[in-house]
Amino acid sequence: VQLQASGGGLVQAGGSLRLSCAASGGMLSINDMGWYRQAPGKERELVASITRGGGTDYAEAVKGRFTISRDNAKNTVNLEMNSLTFEDTAVYYCTMDVRAWNRITQQYWGRGTLVTVSS
Repeated sequence: VQLQASGGGLVQAGGSLRLSCAASGGMLSINDMGWYRQAPGKERELVASITRGGGTDYAEAVKGRFTISRDNAKNTVNLEMNSLTFEDTAVYYCTMDVRAWNRITQQYWGRGTLVTVSS
């Protein structure tokens, strides 16, 4: 299983970006999906997560500005980011809990996509 993230880039403060992540490879199903980020000199932190049924959870810092969504048919997860600030600058990683055909669930990570917000 591989996760491919896209959509990062440079944006001015107050702007918007949309991140997408697609899973490929053999799998039975995907449970939770999420986005983490890691800013320079900081630890990786959870940004948002979404269950297979659509339940969502957000970090306090992004509530009201970011929206996570998923498409179970396409094995994708998206992160709509609005009102971006300099503090949102980070490498963003997608993650998925994938259930393989042997019914073992394993967490997979994408390689990360850089989001840079200019002030």
